[in-house]
Order: sequence, then structure tokens, then C-alpha cells
Amino acid sequence: MDKTPLYLQIADAIRQELLAGKLRPGDPLPPVREMAERWNCTPGTVQQAYKELARQGLAVSRAGQGTRVGAAQPAQPPDRTPLRRASLVHQAEAFLLEVLAAGHTPEEAESAFRAALDRWRALAVMQPEVSARVLRFIGSHDPALSLVASRFPEICPGCALELAFTGSLGGLIALAEGKADLAGSHLWDEESDTYNAPFIRRLLPGRRVALLTLAQRRLGLIVPPGNPAGLAELGDLTRPGVRFINRSRGTGTRVWLDAQLARRDVPSDAIVGYSQEASTHAEVARAVAEGQADAGLGIEAAARAYGLGFIFLTTEPYDLVIPAAAWEMPPVQALATWLRTAEARVVIGGLGGYETAETGQMVWVG
Repeated sequence: MDKTPLYLQIADAIRQELLAGKLRPGDPLPPVREMAERWNCTPGTVQQAYKELARQGLAVSRAGQGTRVGAAQPAQPPDRTPLRRASLVHQAEAFLLEVLAAGHTPEEAESAFRAALDRWRALAVMQPEVSARVLRFIGSHDPALSLVASRFPEICPGCALELAFTGSLGGLIALAEGKADLAGSHLWDEESDTYNAPFIRRLLPGRRVALLTLAQRRLGLIVPPGNPAGLAELGDLTRPGVRFINRSRGTGTRVWLDAQLARRDVPSDAIVGYSQEASTHAEVARAVAEGQADAGLGIEAAARAYGLGFIFLTTEPYDLVIPAAAWEMPPVQALATWLRTAEARVVIGGLGGYETAETGQMVWVG
């Protein structure tokens, strides 16, 4: 029997319809009362399911218009003034001095700050400044992309890359609604055994879209140093005493995991912690590092950042999804040009857990 709360089952059913192309951005979701009758539950349960979808950027509710598939409306960013920036630098320096005095290296401080910032980006979708010099990214979390964003003023002088992490599915929906210039995706399609293109054709039908490869990522189980539980494969997650931390629904990692569990006949309700979700790979690694879980599915770069063990399972492409209308934007061209350089391969590869032979390659879909 499925132990997942009913509101999450409802949200997941809608999410699967999105992934299968049965629902598309802008489509109305059934009225709350109709869904309550269909699922034999209270209207409040359906409302909670719709709120969960909205939290992930997959649905939006407007007064008098009901709930529709679409990217959530982000909040306005704070005003950026020179005085505020100076104060921010002062606080950052104080933090840096504190961690250096505690024996940490500048590299460790930088890695920790990026992980904290990534978690914030996953919790609060920003409304980036609308400008030809600002690229609006919404999509799947990746540490290498965060590093690229921090270097973006060097890649494209006077430009910025604004990031918001909602998962692969949320990023494609944001593109469909014009809320982003590019998205990040690593959605695996079981039927074709390919990544991203099948979902782009379903959610962005008739649109020409570029797939620009950031890197190939090593995906596997993040475990404590030395792998004390002796885990080797997904089936081991059902062992007594093993606590798991999962990724959020709608992420490419979760899509891959659920398909692999089904293929191996591993029941998800036999995995302790399957319903416990983390928004980013860094959050998975932190849960393992703090002893809240014995294992989590994530990328090797996150395990390395926290000094954890890693059990390799597969390699996956992480692609930047860029509609044709955005492809000619100067910041996009600067990013594409930089990704083809040896410097890009060194910078991304230096994080560990990435294969960069295909970094910068581009193909058109549609």
C-alpha cells in the first residue's frame, strides 16, 4: 500500500500527465471539487496538492481563473544600490575572516557559500531584472552552473546570469510561459532511452529549441565517508536501518530514480525516507553529512563538496535549453562561445564528477 500522503499522490499524478504531454503550460487544472470527487477526498486535500505544485513552479492560481499549469509568479528583487552592496561586502568579509580563523580554506568557504545560495534559489524563485544583458535561468540545480553564474561578468562583461532552481520540469514550463530565457534539464525518457528532447517536444510543441551541453554528470548514491552501510545499488536502499533522502518531484533525478526502481521491481514504500525530499543536490549531501540520512541520490560534485563517499550509478547529460528566439541574445552567444573553450572544461571539470568532452556542443530540437 502506498504510504505517500494523498495530496502528494494527486500532485504526482498531475506531474506525470505533464511529463507525458497530456497537460501543457497554460492548460487549466480540474476544479477542486471535481478533483475531490475523483480522488474521494476533501477539497482541502486537493488544494494542498495544488499548493505543492505551485511551490515547485508547476502551477499558478489566479482569482477568478482557477489553477493552471504554469510557472509561479516570482517576487520582485530587492533594490540594488552601491551602499547596500558595500554593506554586503563588509558582511561577507566578516564571514570569511570567521571561517578562516576556524581553520577552513578560502575554497571551502566559497563552496559552502555556493551551496547555501543554491538552497535559497531552490526555495524562492526570483524575478530577475528584465534586460538584454541579464539572462533569466529557471530549471534544474547544478553546482557547475552556479560557478558559471559567479564568473558570468567575466564571460560577458556587463552581463549577469540570474538563477532560480525549480527542477527540470519547472524550467521547461517557465520557458513555455516566457518566464525564462533558458532552462536547465536532465530529464530521462524511458521509452526512447534519451534525455530532454522528448520532453521538449511535448511541452514546447512546434518550437525550435537549442540544447547546449553544460557537461556530462556522474550520478549515484551519496553516502558517509567509507560507505559504512556497504551500499552498492538502488536495491540496497530497502535494507533494514538504511535511511534515504530523496530529491523533489519534478526533478530529473527523481524521474530517473522512479523509473529505475520500477524497472528493478523495488517498491518505493520499502525505502525508509523515500518521501523525504531535498530541493538540491547540495541539500541531499548536507543531510547525509549531518547524519540525517545514510544515503541520497545525487551528483558526485555535491558529494565531493561535503567530503562524502559516492557510489557511481550512471552518467547523464545536463543541457541548457534555449529557445531559438533567445539563442541570438549577446549573453547567450557569449556563454555558448565560452563553453567551447578549454578554460570552461577546466573550470567545470575542476569541481569533480563532471565529464567535459561534450561541453559546449549544441543541437537543435524541433
